[in-house]
Amino acid sequence: MHIKSAMVLLALGALAVPAIGHHSFAMFDMKKDVTTIGVVTDFRWTNPHAWMHVDVPGQGAKTNWAFEMTSPNNLVLSGWRRSSLKPGDKVTVTYHPLLNGKPGGALVKVVLPDAKTLENK
Repeated sequence: MHIKSAMVLLALGALAVPAIGHHSFAMFDMKKDVTTIGVVTDFRWTNPHAWMHVDVPGQGAKTNWAFEMTSPNNLVLSGWRRSSLKPGDKVTVTYHPLLNGKPGGALVKVVLPDAKTLENK
């Protein structure tokens, strides 16, 4: 009887573990690399993905673009720090564009004002 009770509790406990959700990168054209220049407005060091927002000049006006990155943990392994980007930094961004044509994409790499390159691995 004790073994059956333990097995039932174990099975119920396994069902109660929350699923770890993650979205795909299907919204990005992962076969295409595009480069643009802009000014950082925000850098969000958040899980599950970090984000960088950049004002990119356009025809007569600037547009704020959003670039998705990997997790802060993975960024640290690639040389990033929470302080790597600051609002006002002029950067060159290489990214996989959004398939819907909206401004932004999945970050590939960024070249900082001091010419240092950080990759999104």
